[in-house]
Amino acid sequence: MNDTKVIAVAGATGSQGGGAARAILADPDSGFAVRALTRTPDSPAAKALADLGAEVVQADFNDESSVRKAFEGAYGAFLVTNFWAHGSAAKESAEIEVLARAAAAAGLQHVVWSTLEDTRELLPVDDLRMPVLQDKYNVPHFDAKGEGNELFRKAGVPTTFLNTTFYYQGFLGFAVPKRAEDGALTLTLPFEDGKLLAGVDVDDIGRTAFAILKGGEQYIGATISLAGDHLTGAQYAERLGAALGEPVRFQSVPYDVFRTLPIPGATEIANMFQYYGDFDAQFTGARDLTALRELHPQLKSFDAWLAENAAKIQTG
Repeated sequence: MNDTKVIAVAGATGSQGGGAARAILADPDSGFAVRALTRTPDSPAAKALADLGAEVVQADFNDESSVRKAFEGAYGAFLVTNFWAHGSAAKESAEIEVLARAAAAAGLQHVVWSTLEDTRELLPVDDLRMPVLQDKYNVPHFDAKGEGNELFRKAGVPTTFLNTTFYYQGFLGFAVPKRAEDGALTLTLPFEDGKLLAGVDVDDIGRTAFAILKGGEQYIGATISLAGDHLTGAQYAERLGAALGEPVRFQSVPYDVFRTLPIPGATEIANMFQYYGDFDAQFTGARDLTALRELHPQLKSFDAWLAENAAKIQTG
């Protein structure tokens, strides 16, 4: 008798979902099988998962019937939504509603929901320290996910709430060190000197989700706040410099200045970093690295991630 438990993985061709799918597929003795949900089952990323042994199915969060069908017969799921695909908190909230309803309808026994803190619990929107976005949010991609937690609770879905954080992969993109006018490599972020920024390898989100699913019922109803390291901006710069073989200095940009920059999402990014900074005691403090490594012993520190990825950093 086949007692393999099927885990439906949302966004399986994306960063978080792909990490979860690969983590499960890499352990053939786990008792789990992967059902990879994607809007584009013919994509190279989907085909790569199929080659690793995943069952690839088409599902679109805007088509609830496709999600319900994809969840049928599954034991559990790793669920994530991608705010940055459209930039709308309202759309993300609608997607979360679909996932919660479909998970309840399918009778899933354990869902790991990749979420974030609702910043409004610590910073009411009538606080004037940062602008309100999309009518009622401080940081829409945080707040919509945090607000969505209650949808899973109300639907009666057995859920573990996995709070994520800043990805180390940011140092390959928008946070890559660049040369200043004096030629020095500079890490420039809207983050205050001396504050701690919790970071994580995006693949460790999926790997931690897999550990939670293996851990079973003890994690249902729990909130687990994830990070692989807690470092200041200067410490990130120092470690980047050591890995690159050239000093990197840290330059803090005032939040209000960053909000004026002509880059996509500048205001939201500044609000996010201000939340990280103003509430680092609560946000970073909720991420107990010792306890997290008891759950997921291979959780990567920033140094460990750099050892594997420094060669990919294309400094400007």
